[in-house]
Order: sequence, then C-alpha cells, then structure tokens
Amino acid sequence: MSRRSSRLTFLTGRWGHAFVRFAVAIALPAGAFLLWELAVDSGLASGRLVPPPSRILVTLADLWTAGQLADHIASTCLRVLLGFLAGAAAGALAGSLTGYFRFLHASVDPTLQALRAIPSIAWVPLFILWFGIFETSKVVLIATGVFFPVYLGVSTALLSVDRKIVEVGRIFRLSGFDLVRRILFPAVLPAFIVSLRAGLGLGWMFVVAAEFMGASEGLGYLLVDGQQLGKPDQIMAAILIFAIIGKLSDALLVRATAPLVAWQDNFSRGGL
Repeated sequence: MSRRSSRLTFLTGRWGHAFVRFAVAIALPAGAFLLWELAVDSGLASGRLVPPPSRILVTLADLWTAGQLADHIASTCLRVLLGFLAGAAAGALAGSLTGYFRFLHASVDPTLQALRAIPSIAWVPLFILWFGIFETSKVVLIATGVFFPVYLGVSTALLSVDRKIVEVGRIFRLSGFDLVRRILFPAVLPAFIVSLRAGLGLGWMFVVAAEFMGASEGLGYLLVDGQQLGKPDQIMAAILIFAIIGKLSDALLVRATAPLVAWQDNFSRGGL
C-alpha cells in the first residue's frame, strides 16, 4: 500500500474521524487564546487582570513542578465523584418514586421543587453547622447540587411516557417489574442520561462553593488563594483546569452510557 493511500485510509478511518472532531472542537478556544496572546504581545492589552495563555501555562508548570497541582486536582475530583454518586443515586430513586406513584408526586414534588430553587451558597452555613467544615459537608453540598437535575429528569421522563405503550404492556399482562424493566426503563433512559450529565455539570459548579468552606487543597482553594494574594494567572489556571477536567468527565460519562442507548436511530448519526 502506498503512502498516499495509507494517509487517505487514516483520514477516512475511525482515528481520522476522531482527529477531525477533536480539531473542530478545540478550534474556537485555541483561536481565542491565540488572539489574546497576540493582543498582549502587541501592546493592545496589558494582560494584567486577564493574563495571556503563555503566563497561564507557566503558572500551571510551576504548580506541577512544585507537586501541588496533582494534589489539588485529585482532591477536587474525589469530592465531585463521591458527591455525584450519592446525589445521582438519591435523585434517581426519588425521581422514580415520584414519577411512578402519583400520590408521591402530588405530595413530595412541590417541596422538592421549592428546595431546588435555593441557591447553592445558601446551603453552606447550614451544612457547616450540621456537618462541620471537613469533607462530609463538602460532599453533601455537591450531592445536593447533583440531586435536583437527576430527580427532575427521571420524574419528568416517567410522567411523560406514552400511555399507549404502557397499555400495550398491560395487554400482554406484564408484571409490575417486567413493565418497569421492558417499557418504562428504556423509555426514560435517554432523559436519565441527560439528567446525569446536567447533574455532573452542577457537581463541578457546587464543588467551588464546597471548597470555599475551609478547604486547604483543591482547585477551589487555588481560586481563593489567587484572589486573596492577587494572582490572576493562578485564578485563570484553576478555571482552565476546571474546564478541561469537567469536559473530560462529561465525555467519559457519555462514552460509558453510549452502549445503553445504542438502539436509538436519531438524525445525528453519521454526522461530524
């Protein structure tokens, strides 16, 4: 096989398709970073409050060399993981119960919807009183943020299942368990996965508020430390790491749940 045909095979194959998608995905932020770097180098912007990418990369390298960055990332990721698992499990259970049993929906859902409107910062002093300033309060706060989108997604999806599909299952005399397993669960699964992604995104936002509660390590601690010491490059570095690991965790969740919805035949298949 010639070199040209090998290159064509790479570009048209699976890896080539993935490379094209990656290049398209990073084109916008890479272009924005390049323009800002050029603006600072040319003197059009001072770069004092919003440092250029080169300074941010130097700050990240210094934190990594000092052995701090890996510890901060690990602490934040562990908190988000524990909070996400707890909040997603509680939200899926509560959403399933209120979506399946109409009485529970009528009696419990209004209260949960009222609690959902409470800002994340409002929970901080209460959780400090209840759980202290250590890890428990931080994980509970993150779980609270994850709980509500997962609950809302599951409950709404169950209430939106086509009644005719359920009646077909009853015509075939499916038991309650079989009705849930063969009809209700597949029907709500796509919405459930979307709610998990929304909950994960809120988990990353809530971890910042959680790490404001007396944390001595974590990306939220880097934000507070940079603000107190007047280090905009450290603040931007922490924000950049949040964006990267948040995107990676979302992509990992999508990849892990993709086999569960492989049966979907939607219009996006075959696109870029």
